[in-house]
Amino acid sequence: MKKMNLKGFVRFGFYSAAAAIMLTQSCFAYIDPAATSYIVAIVSGVVVAVGTAFGIIFNKLKRKVKKKEAPVEELTQSFNPEDGKGENVVITADDLLEEDEEKTDK
Repeated sequence: MKKMNLKGFVRFGFYSAAAAIMLTQSCFAYIDPAATSYIVAIVSGVVVAVGTAFGIIFNKLKRKVKKKEAPVEELTQSFNPEDGKGENVVITADDLLEEDEEKTDK
């Protein structure tokens, strides 16, 4: 068994004395209505924070578990005034980048 050095003995004595003092004294406190409203605000804040954290974690786990879906394509309506008919066209990021390059080249 390891011998207790002086520093450990002093620390043990301090914690023992502190525990003895705290456990023997009685404390009579008054909680007024204003303090109760603070307690309600704190509890409701904790409940909202825990709920938000749970929702974020749940959504991340759901996304990982969910099977890979097809990418969502953005459809826009292209209207040709000559024939009066519209057609659905898929615009990709490459198309948008090309248009930007054409505008900057002019």
